[in-house]
Amino acid sequence: MKNFFILSALVFLFAACKKEPAVIQPPTTSTTTTTAPANGTRRQLTLDSIFLYAKEVYYWNDAIPAYDAFNPRSYTSGSNLASYQLALFNLSQYSINPATGKPYEFLAGSSGGNAGYSKYSYIKDQGAANPVAYIPDLQGSVDIEGNGYDTGISFSAIGTSSAYEVRVKSVSQGSAADRTGISRGDIINKINNTTVGSNYNSEVTLINVALSASSVRLAGKKVSGATFDVTITRTSYKSSPIYKDTVITTNGKKVGYIAYAHFSSATNSNSVLNAIFSRFAGTGVTDLVIDLRYNGGGYVSTAEHFTNLIAPSSLNGKIMFREKFNTLMQSGGATILKNQPSLDGNNKPQYSNGRMLTYADYSYREQDNSYNFQKAGTLNSIQKVVFIISGNTASASEMLINNLRPYMDVKLVGKPSYGKPVGFFPVTLENNYDVYYSMFTSINSAGQTDYFSGFTPDWDTADDVTHDFGDPKEACFAAAINYISKGSFISTSSLATLLSIKGEKISSTSSSLEVRDLNEDHSFRGMVEHRFKTK
Repeated sequence: MKNFFILSALVFLFAACKKEPAVIQPPTTSTTTTTAPANGTRRQLTLDSIFLYAKEVYYWNDAIPAYDAFNPRSYTSGSNLASYQLALFNLSQYSINPATGKPYEFLAGSSGGNAGYSKYSYIKDQGAANPVAYIPDLQGSVDIEGNGYDTGISFSAIGTSSAYEVRVKSVSQGSAADRTGISRGDIINKINNTTVGSNYNSEVTLINVALSASSVRLAGKKVSGATFDVTITRTSYKSSPIYKDTVITTNGKKVGYIAYAHFSSATNSNSVLNAIFSRFAGTGVTDLVIDLRYNGGGYVSTAEHFTNLIAPSSLNGKIMFREKFNTLMQSGGATILKNQPSLDGNNKPQYSNGRMLTYADYSYREQDNSYNFQKAGTLNSIQKVVFIISGNTASASEMLINNLRPYMDVKLVGKPSYGKPVGFFPVTLENNYDVYYSMFTSINSAGQTDYFSGFTPDWDTADDVTHDFGDPKEACFAAAINYISKGSFISTSSLATLLSIKGEKISSTSSSLEVRDLNEDHSFRGMVEHRFKTK
């Protein structure tokens, strides 16, 4: 993301992320059109910019009140960033989703009330970001360029409060954890020499503190039965977006499986995806299981490429998706974007006829932001596609699913997805803050875009962290295989019986055992667009 959008000091911008302020009820909308004062402190001018950009580029800008009604300069508490975040959060709570009676950007907290930050829009503090990896609040320690800066491991607890196991949920490719040989499904018995697993409520804080440190000692047992005792230290690394890929044969069908971590840049994703699909084509794969359970999104362009790898050539030229901006943006009236220089892939200003281009020079009409299928690769025989999803499946991941739904046999397994049909590009403020407003919705060829509450799975099952990605005994993958093989889903008990006949065993994570994520969720959730046509 950063490689595309480090904008100049001309720009103002905005905020919203992991702050938990007291929720302020939006004031009554006023028809007064008081303009922002020309002078003020740095903070006041930035707060004005947060408001003024929202009035023009925010997708639900028609719900935002006039300047004097919102009074952006009233946000004076705390640090500059805290005040910017609170202002952006409140701006995001005006537009109400009639299906829920709550704001489109409402995000429930642990107690069920508002979490205190927006579901979609947020601010990135460039000054606080790691120089190698993009790690603002609520964003990923592996960025969507594939840069990592962490230990590279995440965990889940499975069991009851008084008797549970800490299982490895995922390991980032190329990380320190990956280099130790630890993998998904492994059991952690000790963290920094403290035994865990007998009292969840008293141990969860200890676990999270240990895992957020720069170094952690882990002892446990691998799925194979071998024991380990390793110390993992946070480091910088380049990470592949692929957790696992494999091909299995079931009932005469060859099923290709990919566990995909994030829709990273073309440089990081496309070559590895192309290679996997080439292998699928060479082995005669007829059906796909795409595991997006931990994929929070990334670049729209990568989601488009992934779609074209899956789709048959018979769809060439047909509409894949289109992007819809607000009415003011579509009409070319968002003149505030003249303050946002357009940069190339090397972060250099772009020029046309000797004049520097800005984001005001681009067209945001639907017809200019519509994308058609154009087959990529040679895999042209896919019959069924099953996606594994969870509450962490968001944005570009949901877009990939939505692109294919009107044309192919698509099924979903797992838990309901996050629900983020909106995307953005960054607006820069003070040359230090990137503000990501909800700017457009992605609409498929059937006009489907209203999945703000997420996609509901066709087969509901818990994340089976007792098995590695791509293991046919893993509950979600097993259910997907059964659908591809038999054309229907069957109960977990029936599936367990079927597998036991083959001498295998399936975990019952969806019934008596509870699965809880342990690490604080820092996954990126977004859909970033960087391709626009000039007017």
